[in-house]
Amino acid sequence: MCRSIKTLRPPVLAEEATEDEIRAAALQYVRKVSGFRAPAAHNQEVFEQAVEAVAHATAELLAGLEVRGAAAARRAG
Repeated sequence: MCRSIKTLRPPVLAEEATEDEIRAAALQYVRKVSGFRAPAAHNQEVFEQAVEAVAHATAELLAGLEVRGAAAARRAG
């Protein structure tokens, strides 16, 4: 859907994703879905709420993922 959003989980990412990386991915997602790079003033609040909601959901997803074989993949890399 949005090629500029990078994978934020090990072993693709060497360490845990930072809050900035998670927020950047959320922003790219909301921009793509809404069709706005920067929303008009009357849409700014709902745009920011969406970014925060997506960032929160992303952080929860990453925290809950169990990547099997990740230790072996890290040792091989």
